[in-house]
Amino acid sequence: MSESTDPRVRHQELVQEIEEHRARYYGDDAPTISDAAYDALERELRALEDAHPELAEPDSPTQTVGAARGETGFASVQHRERMMSLDNAFSIDEVEAWLTRVSREAGEQEVVCEPKIDGLSISLTYESGVLVRGVTRGDGTTGEDVTANVRTMSDIPERLTGSHIPAVVEIRGEVFLPLAAFDALNARLVDEGKPPYANPRNTAAGSLRQKDPAVTATRPLEVTTYALGALEWGEQGADARAETQAGIYDVLAGWGLPVSQHTRVLTGVTAIEAFLRELEDKRHSLVHEIDGAVLKVNSRAVQGQLGSTSRAPRWAVAYKFPPEEVHTRLEDIRVDVGRTGRVTPYGVMTPVTVAGSTVTYATLHNRHEVKRKGVLIGDTVVLRKAGDVIPEIVGPVVAARTGDEREWTMPAECPSCASALVEQKAGDKDMRCPNAKNCPAQIIDRIAFIGSRGALDVEVLGEKAAAALVEAGVLANEAGLFALTEQDLARVPLFTLESDSKKDGVERKAGDVSTNGLRLLDNLATAKTQPLWRVIVSLSMRHVGPTASRALATAFGSLHAIRAASEEELSAVDGVGPTIADSVTRWFEVDWHQDIVEQWAASGVRMEDERDQSVERTLEGLTIVATGSLEGFTRDSVKEAIISRGGKASGSVSKKTDYVVAGANAGSKADKAEQLGVPILTEAQFVTLLEEGPRAPS
Repeated sequence: MSESTDPRVRHQELVQEIEEHRARYYGDDAPTISDAAYDALERELRALEDAHPELAEPDSPTQTVGAARGETGFASVQHRERMMSLDNAFSIDEVEAWLTRVSREAGEQEVVCEPKIDGLSISLTYESGVLVRGVTRGDGTTGEDVTANVRTMSDIPERLTGSHIPAVVEIRGEVFLPLAAFDALNARLVDEGKPPYANPRNTAAGSLRQKDPAVTATRPLEVTTYALGALEWGEQGADARAETQAGIYDVLAGWGLPVSQHTRVLTGVTAIEAFLRELEDKRHSLVHEIDGAVLKVNSRAVQGQLGSTSRAPRWAVAYKFPPEEVHTRLEDIRVDVGRTGRVTPYGVMTPVTVAGSTVTYATLHNRHEVKRKGVLIGDTVVLRKAGDVIPEIVGPVVAARTGDEREWTMPAECPSCASALVEQKAGDKDMRCPNAKNCPAQIIDRIAFIGSRGALDVEVLGEKAAAALVEAGVLANEAGLFALTEQDLARVPLFTLESDSKKDGVERKAGDVSTNGLRLLDNLATAKTQPLWRVIVSLSMRHVGPTASRALATAFGSLHAIRAASEEELSAVDGVGPTIADSVTRWFEVDWHQDIVEQWAASGVRMEDERDQSVERTLEGLTIVATGSLEGFTRDSVKEAIISRGGKASGSVSKKTDYVVAGANAGSKADKAEQLGVPILTEAQFVTLLEEGPRAPS
């Protein structure tokens, strides 16, 4: 999308883009941009929220960890103690700034330095020394129960050994696939005629999240443990070594758990910089991939003193290595048409291995970006990558040009439907295909998007399935998606049997709907019950991502009410504004868009959210910030408690804030509230406020 200069719109664009990338990274284990590009989006969002604090919401990516998942087949489990993320440092200067802040607040401190393994975070719960549960990080509050798969890993003990075994302990670690094992797995797949995996991190994540533990057992996954979560010491009492971060590693090793052999305790930026340089030099000689280092204050007491933000401890920081670069040949530049009609150029390169994966394609964003980078078809280009799937083309190696290179020109017509490409408005960087109703590429991408985890989470409905349904003439667009029948799928080769078969005693004939086809119908039936905000996301209205969709669903309660609302009423909703309101209004003015809504409703797709009328709207018009740890509320439940009573749950304190609810380790938000004279409530006073409204607390 083109980058808006309106701070609110740009904020919404960034949030939507980051949430989609998070879903691909944490949900599908298949990211499409580099770590460096993702980090840049987060940094831009953080800077925007710093400049405009009123934009920061509790569910902003700057305030949250990981990504919530749709239905995955794994049970959801709430962590006893939240698994947090880490703030990033991209230079020694930023590391030094972190050290300076720590020293200013707590004096000079010893720092534990260790490799940052590029794997999948895991939490292992032991009760009386016995493994009872393995849970992925998820969104930091709730993860997926993968206990059965964890039990297949040979280096995770079923029972802790040694002394001072806790009554209950959460042990945090990183699951990874050793590089040698990854290479061997890919070699075997190639021998079997199957495509190899892209990189060890995604392979490890996918392996740990297999529905069948027997499949996980065939993957030689390993783990490195590094932290304790919730902890209740047993009859032997506390182990004194656990008073320091370095001591925790000794405790973990004594319990029979793997810990890093590359950890050091250092003091001062000079020693830490030397460690970081040494680690970067030997990163490719380690058994696993790393993308940087983690620095932690050694004293647990000082860790408690420094506290945490809403998403990350203030006593730790992740130093990210610079992205790696290689040279390769840009063989061609082609274009792809997305669900909103945006036509995006991308580079086709001579396949090259960088940061552990083979790369052939990289986005070039828009025609202006191609010109800005100055790349020609046939150029040797600098390819930069930070350890994931799709990298960045930095620019050409001009000295390597032979004179055979040629300039690329943006096509004038859509490659899918031959419509003339246009700018959405004068000066747009993006070119778009205006034929939204009939362009096959847009229709297929919109249908596939409905199936994505960020929309209605229809597992079988990917791009391949969407294309098959359209190409077979079963769907003209997304309107008839939820009315599909077995008879319809029998016309789609992708969803029918190629030959007679017999399974579980049942004979099936060639042409019968396949198991995958039946799963698609089941998935669609389940998707009809998804909450209203997901339905709004799935309609592919421009600018209307998850945040705006939640705001609209909360404010109006039904799609009919949203459609009937005036542009002024829509724009008055916090989190919407004029640009999104205009987009929603214009979308509903299109007759075939109305037909989509009507057909979905006729097929039983949820068009309204059930509201609990018993909850009195005691907080109508109030803006409330919750900070620190509350005993009776999670981050999500405190937000829901505020919103359901008509209030706004904000993520930042300003003069417009009515109340700040301060729990344990409230930190800077409570300080700012005190400076601004904003009333600060205890958890007990907050509960009274919920019940009685603003007349209750003094």
